[in-house]
Amino acid sequence: MEQPVANIKKIAADKAMSHIQDGMILGLGTGSTAYWAIRGVGELVKQGLQVRAVATSLQSEGLAREMNIPIVSFSDIDHIDLTIDGADEVDKELNLIKGGGGALLREKIVAAATHTYIIIVDETKLVDCLGKFPLPVEVVPFGWEMTQRKLISLGCTARRRMAEDNSIFLTDNNHYIIDCFFGRIPDPGSLDEAVNNIIGVMDNGLFVNMTDFVIAGFSDGSTKVIKKG
Repeated sequence: MEQPVANIKKIAADKAMSHIQDGMILGLGTGSTAYWAIRGVGELVKQGLQVRAVATSLQSEGLAREMNIPIVSFSDIDHIDLTIDGADEVDKELNLIKGGGGALLREKIVAAATHTYIIIVDETKLVDCLGKFPLPVEVVPFGWEMTQRKLISLGCTARRRMAEDNSIFLTDNNHYIIDCFFGRIPDPGSLDEAVNNIIGVMDNGLFVNMTDFVIAGFSDGSTKVIKKG
């Protein structure tokens, strides 16, 4: 029997809970799949698990506090043991596109400080080649028009992200997001470098060689752990 997408995401998140150990410092991702991971951590805390956590967005931090997960800042820690997050696309080399929710910069900062980085997704996020999902790029508002033109010169069409009420979308860092439509991205590493070399870009949603493994949930209720190679 096929499972609804929300159930598939929860199944993947539940599978990831087995990697959490008492005393860990956790990174809490952002988005519809990471939501289930945060709730799962909250249930473990309710059962007596002792952990501390860094959240990748104000939204995730709010949910974590509701679940009584102790939140710490980077000033209190020097590493993160384990981060569980979602992704908008995952290729066969476990490179990612993230940032559909607009938290890519904080997500990448947390990922870079993490010893074990686990991505949880439903099967629709697994792709042969990145790029069907537009690449989010977080940019400084000042001079964003010039930044966008330079992004377009890399071979994409681009548009500034708007919120549901048609106002300009702002990240938690008060930056803009420019969504870049490149089509196929056969060399994520080179594009990541080219995008980040543009002055005005804070970072982009390509996460290259950062993922330790992926837990994918499938419509039949099963899960699969995917490792590089």
